[in-house]
Amino acid sequence: MPVSVRALQQMAIYLGIMTGGGCAVMYYLMQKNFARSEYYRLAMEQLNSHHIALERLGAPPVKAHNIRFTDRSNRIDKSVAQIKIPVSGAKSAGYLYTSSVRDAVLSRWCLQEVVLQLKDGQRIHIFNTNDETQQHQD
Repeated sequence: MPVSVRALQQMAIYLGIMTGGGCAVMYYLMQKNFARSEYYRLAMEQLNSHHIALERLGAPPVKAHNIRFTDRSNRIDKSVAQIKIPVSGAKSAGYLYTSSVRDAVLSRWCLQEVVLQLKDGQRIHIFNTNDETQQHQD
C-alpha cells in the first residue's frame, strides 16, 4: 500500500517537532539538575555571603544563568568539579569560577576555590581553602 508524499511530510514535521521538544526538555532538566548539585549550591552560597562581590554586581539579587555545557571550563568527574557559572546583578555581570573536590570519606563535595571575574576584567577572590586553613591555624 503506497503512502502519499503529503502523509510522509506530515510525519516528518511531527517527528521533527517531537524531537526538538524532547531535546528542549532534556536541556532544561540537565540545567535544573546541575543547579541542584552540591558543588554548584556551595559556590552560590559563598557568592551570596560575600558583600564586596555583591556590591560590585549590584546585588542582591544575584541572577545565575544557564551553564554552557560545551564550555571547556566546565569539567566534572567523580572526584573533581570545575565549573564556570554565568552570574549577573543590576550593575554588572561576570563568571563565577569554582573548584571543588569530593571527599570520599564524608561522601560530599568540598569547595577549594571560588573567584568572581567581572566583565570589566576585575577578579574578586571569594573563597580559597588555603585561606580558611590559615585562619584556623592562627
